[in-house]
Amino acid sequence: MKPIQKDELYEHLSQFLKAKGVEMKDGSYPKAVQKGCSILADAINLSQKGITQAKGQIDKNLDRMRQVIHEKTAPKSAAKPGGSPKSKVQSPKPKAGRSKPKAAQKQAKGPTEL
Repeated sequence: MKPIQKDELYEHLSQFLKAKGVEMKDGSYPKAVQKGCSILADAINLSQKGITQAKGQIDKNLDRMRQVIHEKTAPKSAAKPGGSPKSKVQSPKPKAGRSKPKAAQKQAKGPTEL
């Protein structure tokens, strides 16, 4: 959207009113209307800038969110470089609650120094 010039709204309003039979002549009332139109044009221009900036930020964050979703939901590749799935055989984990016999614990510590 193009920015609105300060006097543009007032000119359109004056022409509209003139077509309806009301002419805006110099005086305090037309000056107040002109000032109000100027403030309205500034407010419209500023809000348009804000909306444009917000749209840019929303689009940027939406793209980031899409990328994260894509990375989290993308299928995992079948073969990873550097090894095959067969070479990564895991040993069974010891069950919780079982502990090593005391003789095995002493051997694991090694000799003690005096």
